[in-house]
Amino acid sequence: MQYDYVIVGGGSGGAALAGRLAAQCPEASIALVEAGPHTARNPFVNMPMGVAALVPRRSKNNYAYETVPQPGLADRRGYQPRGRGFGGSSAINAMIYTRGHPLDYDEWAQMGCAGWAWDDVLPYFLRAEDNARGASAWHGAGGPLAVSDLRERNPVAERFVQAAREAGFPANDDFNGAQQEGVGFYQVTQRGGERCTVARAYLYDTQRDQPQGKRPNLHLIADAIALRVTFDGARASGVEVARGGRTETLEARAEVILAAGAFNSPQLLMCSGVGPAAQLRALGIAVRHDAPEVGRNLIDHIDFTFNKRVHSSETVGYSLRGLARMMPGLVHYWRERRGMFTTNVAEAGGFLKSRPELDRPDLQLHFCTALVDDHSRRLHWGHGYSLHVCVLRPASRGTVTLASADARIAPVIDPRFFSDARDLDLLVQGARLARRILDAPALAQMGGRELYTHADQSDAELRAAIAAHADTIYHPVATCRMGGDARSVVDAQLRVRGVTHLRIADASIMPTLIGGNTNAPTVMIGERAADFIAASRRTDTITHSPIVIA
Repeated sequence: MQYDYVIVGGGSGGAALAGRLAAQCPEASIALVEAGPHTARNPFVNMPMGVAALVPRRSKNNYAYETVPQPGLADRRGYQPRGRGFGGSSAINAMIYTRGHPLDYDEWAQMGCAGWAWDDVLPYFLRAEDNARGASAWHGAGGPLAVSDLRERNPVAERFVQAAREAGFPANDDFNGAQQEGVGFYQVTQRGGERCTVARAYLYDTQRDQPQGKRPNLHLIADAIALRVTFDGARASGVEVARGGRTETLEARAEVILAAGAFNSPQLLMCSGVGPAAQLRALGIAVRHDAPEVGRNLIDHIDFTFNKRVHSSETVGYSLRGLARMMPGLVHYWRERRGMFTTNVAEAGGFLKSRPELDRPDLQLHFCTALVDDHSRRLHWGHGYSLHVCVLRPASRGTVTLASADARIAPVIDPRFFSDARDLDLLVQGARLARRILDAPALAQMGGRELYTHADQSDAELRAAIAAHADTIYHPVATCRMGGDARSVVDAQLRVRGVTHLRIADASIMPTLIGGNTNAPTVMIGERAADFIAASRRTDTITHSPIVIA
């Protein structure tokens, strides 16, 4: 089959790119190839609290990767859930909408990423957004991606916000507004009490029931695993995919764009011969271009969680009282899209500074209205809440390498958490700040018992607890780093260096990790990529043939 554009990966970057490009270039034929299934009719995806069932285990919607053993985490293997299916990780995440700090993007520009400063990217955030609060200098209305306040707030999350104020931290009702610092409730990618995946926003014909694309020139290809990019000399010419028990090549007359994420985009590049030459040759892969930084520079938010068991059944939990609430709550949700099942679990949180003189927050909190122990893979009878604290700009750098020349085999993921000791030092500081909130009256008066920590912990005990329980909070980036230098994997127009007609449009291109959740920035990257490609198309001399569908 032939298309003008073949996009690999239907996650946040790929879906935003495909939907926007199809609208801007209606004469172009676009194939969006996704390894997983359609998600439009999946009730666990569409129901916000379904996140509790989607994250903990491997499924058709979750790759559920593991890292190599981490010396900084007491030699444990970290867990890396990643979305599989249209919408990608936006179909299994906690729906939190944050963009990071404006200074993060100004630093990108200073690092040689021309056109990626805050003033350059803000219009794309606004264009993508349909915020229920309406349009303003900081928010967009009428865009594809629904952003709203939670329909209902858990009373224990309200207690957390009150406790943070009692502990001396400022309140903030908009982390994407004029000021990021402070504590409050997150806005979420929901509309009418349902999750708005990036696929629902940009791809599907209706919000709920049709898996067909919104536009006739956009072809959604599900359950197709990309094996490698094909080349004609240095020119990317298509993508070899496996689906339905056979292998075929989707030809791209104009460009191939990878949007498979921070783990799978570098994997696919390397399987295609673009990567560190010695590693590729060792696996029998013919080297197309020696690109030493493919798979390097992996950065992720390292996170530690306080878990506290309490008697209040207002939190989500496993008990006779909790189960008795769930059945009428589920009926209420299906009838009105309201009630406890509209929760994203991580309802509240905030951005804090470890030192007042910093120019921006360096720590983030997520408050969960349930016990979230080991990514909810370890369940507890009873009720409780969790307070996560993460290092926003970690200094540690990891790698993604190949386990096999076959892209169907999971890559080797090594975040090298705490390989730079400054990250552990900062996380200890963050845990001490979080402790102030836990000990403030609004939460302390609930009583309860912490699972792995206690109020009088020494630094040595806290460090041991962090080593035993810390892990990712799901924001891997930078494995196909964008930059103005020759060693960067992509240039500022997202074109892969050393070859032609090949781009990347996902979180892997971030040169550094932004200070916040990464879903909204990845949508922004997809939006920008669409403009780059549309502009290139307007000046391109390629003769576009009719769509050929086999």
